[in-house]
Amino acid sequence: MKLLASLKIWIVIYPSITLFLYLFGPALSAFPIYVRTLILTLTLVPWVVFVGVPVVDLIIRAFSGSKEDKK
Repeated sequence: MKLLASLKIWIVIYPSITLFLYLFGPALSAFPIYVRTLILTLTLVPWVVFVGVPVVDLIIRAFSGSKEDKK
């Protein structure tokens, strides 16, 4: 179960961090690393917890439910 939860979080966090840094990295580069990290975590942790992982859960349920319907 913990492995599955870790994979779900990784599926959400990796593209989110990449996109965030692509969009805002140049603007944030003037700040010290600890401020950049603070801004990154203040925005991405709620995104992952309240939006990203629940969407991944819905997608997984949709695919697992469709397989059970075929039985």
